[in-house]
Order: sequence, then C-alpha cells, then structure tokens
Amino acid sequence: MRQELLATLEQPELGGVFCFLEDHQPHLLLNPLFIALCNSLEQVRWHAVCAFGRIVPAMADNDPESARIVMRRFLWSLSDESGGIGWGAPEAMAEIMFHSALLRQEYLHMLVSYMREDGEENFQDGNYLELPLLQRGLLWGIGRLCQGHRTEMLERHLVDDLIAYLSSPDHQVVGLAIWCLGMLGGNFAATKISGFLNHPGEVRLFFDNTLRTVTVAKLAEDGLKRISAAAEGRDDNGAAPSPSL
Repeated sequence: MRQELLATLEQPELGGVFCFLEDHQPHLLLNPLFIALCNSLEQVRWHAVCAFGRIVPAMADNDPESARIVMRRFLWSLSDESGGIGWGAPEAMAEIMFHSALLRQEYLHMLVSYMREDGEENFQDGNYLELPLLQRGLLWGIGRLCQGHRTEMLERHLVDDLIAYLSSPDHQVVGLAIWCLGMLGGNFAATKISGFLNHPGEVRLFFDNTLRTVTVAKLAEDGLKRISAAAEGRDDNGAAPSPSL
C-alpha cells in the first residue's frame, strides 16, 4: 500500500491522487500518508497534505472520533514529548480544517497556539514553534485557512502575531507572514508590508494545487492590493481576494 500510494502521490495531477483515495479505505491510507509528509520530494509532501484534507473531513462526517484521533496524532507529533519534529503536521491540520467545520471549531485554537508564547500562569496557552522550517508550514496553514475562512480567522486577532514574523531571519517565513497579512490585515499591516516591496528573497508557495516560486516583494505587492481591495469593499463574499501570483 505504501509503495502504491507513494507512486500515486508522485503524479503531477491531484485528480489521480483523489481517485486512488476513493478506491481504498481511509484507515489503510493514514500511516502511509503520515510517512509521505516526510518525503524528500516537495510534490509528494504537498499531495499528502491534500490527501489528508480529503479523507479526514470525510471521516469527521461519518465517525468524528476517528478524525479526532488523527488530529491528536498531529498534535502529539509537534509536542516535545513525542521526540519527533512534526514535519507537515501544521499544513495537514490546516488543510483538514479548511474542509471540516467541525474540526476547525475544535482544533483551530491549537493551530493558532503554535504562533504564541506562553503568557502568565493563568494564560499559558501558547505552544510557540521555534524552528523556522516548522514556522513555514504553520504560516502556510494560517494562510490556507484565511483563503476560505477569513472572517473566522479575523476573530482570532492574528495580525500582531503575524507581524512578529516579519523580523525573522528566514525570508521564507517573512514572505509567508506577508501572504497571510495581505489576506487579513488593515492599514497597520499595510504599513508593515510596504517595507518589503523591494525584497528579492524567493519563497516556495503551494497555491491553487500548484507549487510556485515567488519573491517576497511580489507577495508584498499582492498583499497591498488585497488590503486595498478589501478596504474598498471589493471583497464582498467575506473571503480574501485571490492573489495574482
């Protein structure tokens, strides 16, 4: 099963991947998909993320507890006690929540917690991820949810958290934070984003089921356009305007 799934994930189109998923029982696919999240090929990893976003929401519709077990496995992989790294966990969790209102309601606060440090004793709800490679996945996940659930994400008051990432030494983290801010932010975010309009650093972005390479400057330019469009009321369906990548 693992080899067959891996060969399918290597296909260029997601349609073939989804057809494969439909022909197999979800519980047989989960372990191979977790392994695929650590694959050396970018396309395999992203197709695994999309596969989780297809099968786990369906599990949540039919057997919510089985879907919760998968989400808890991702949470465990990101904990210090697991002894692992949690590669791909933020991205897969976000893709699952993008497609499942139930799991979004139950687990979105946990994804957000990975952006935040612990506060005082009565407010210790932060699980800040320090590794830039994990921060990239986390910020992609936040951006993915902003694409389809902007109103819910605005309610989480994420702008200040995202702005903090603009000082990261990892320009891919910076670019992904800008991508998120462009979908969420107002005038204050626009001021911060505008400082990156000449930044030449390149970012790998999985968008619209396609891997792209885009500069930080381009993400800043598109982010400012989206903020302007939202301010002028051209974002009339509650979702962030599509970027022009």
